[in-house]
Amino acid sequence: MAKAKAVVATPVKESTRGRRVEVTGEVVANKMMKTISVLVFRTLKHDKYGKYVKKSSIIKAHDEKSEAKVGDTVVIYETRPLSKTKRWALSNVVNAAK
Repeated sequence: MAKAKAVVATPVKESTRGRRVEVTGEVVANKMMKTISVLVFRTLKHDKYGKYVKKSSIIKAHDEKSEAKVGDTVVIYETRPLSKTKRWALSNVVNAAK
């Protein structure tokens, strides 16, 4: 019987997992435990008229250390589903509210 060769696992870099979707927004609520609500704006081109329209969404994001306060500008990134409505997590606080 032939001996099987040992398979050596190579370390996987973090960048090989795919691109990381990040958005910037303003915290509008932090009353939930370890969760913040972030107001995010985006621009979309209208199908018929071609005009750019500003749309907004309120996204629930996971804040493990409860460091974000209302009025802060934060960066959040997309992650696996953490609850029924949470699919984002806090990356960092860009500007703290006064």
